[in-house]
Amino acid sequence: MSLESEIKKARKEIVSDGYDMSIGEVINLYKDDELKINPEFQRLFRWDLTRKTRFLESILLSIPIPPIFVFQDEEGNWELIDGLQRLSTVLEFAGFLKDHEGKKVKPSTLEGTNFLPSLHNKRWQTWDEGDEAINKTMQLQIKRARIRVEILLKESDENAKYELFQRLNTGGAHLSEQEVRNCVAVMINSDFYKLMKKLSEEDSFINTTNQTDKALERQAGVELVLRLLAFKNYPYKKGLDVHEYLDEALIEISKNQKIDWNAEEINFNKTFSLLDEALGSDIFKRWNGVSFGGKFLMSLYETVAFGVLTNISEYEKMGRQEQITLIISKTKEIWENEVFEKYSGAGTRGTSRLKNLLPMAMEFFKP
Repeated sequence: MSLESEIKKARKEIVSDGYDMSIGEVINLYKDDELKINPEFQRLFRWDLTRKTRFLESILLSIPIPPIFVFQDEEGNWELIDGLQRLSTVLEFAGFLKDHEGKKVKPSTLEGTNFLPSLHNKRWQTWDEGDEAINKTMQLQIKRARIRVEILLKESDENAKYELFQRLNTGGAHLSEQEVRNCVAVMINSDFYKLMKKLSEEDSFINTTNQTDKALERQAGVELVLRLLAFKNYPYKKGLDVHEYLDEALIEISKNQKIDWNAEEINFNKTFSLLDEALGSDIFKRWNGVSFGGKFLMSLYETVAFGVLTNISEYEKMGRQEQITLIISKTKEIWENEVFEKYSGAGTRGTSRLKNLLPMAMEFFKP
């Protein structure tokens, strides 16, 4: 297929519309439940007070603001795809924003700015005793400000909204790549997202992966879970960038109704319980011939965890102490394996690493 044909085909898969609306109209759509923000998205609303204030200042100063993107469902309702921070800031300030449990969020009290120092301690309306509210004129100015709404229509290919969400958010400072995937997972199959999050919070998983507080905040644990579930249920395609592969795998396995997720959860937990008993937080660290040490190694995690996970039923045929002894032995021996040595180094491309280490892991960790 020529490039021109590919462009023509892709354009047909994305059907869009868009127009300017007043912020007041957008607020009313949210109040009437015709503009929906997924509850899991609400957990990602984390602009600090300074950024909220600066955005509202921009509206009051008539500075153009970026558009929001929505997906129109079968009933004509809109589902927010991009613009969470901006839209939530306005809804919260006006007193209409609901949290992920459906409860109204207490509005912020604004800070002063260089241009508008008198915004200090201002709210939309009084909430607590002593509050200072902006006047009716300013409220109307905010409500009448225009914002562009880009609409992905229901006639679009079903994967288009996930692709659009990733394109709009990947690479930004506000969301990590895995947080973007989490939002996509919520769009497709919220139960699958909840399973990944649950697995990432198991004690044996947290202990063996030995994650920092910052990594936990950026959902690194959920990404580690996704890697194993993807390796097991969506074979890696040669040549794909690792993150492109994870993006694609997430969509495919989220929609795959043939996967027994109860069995996957049980085997996942059995695997990390065994790894934790064997070497605990040392399991994914370098063996120097005398002791384990250093930092968590992704290549070791992918190889050891995937190798044991795919063979967990065989391990269970052995006694527990025999399983533990074998895991410790294999984890030390792997540093002498030619394939692992060649493709696990820091300079190895992710594509080469996965292509070579995943098949090796399945065989190497067989009891």
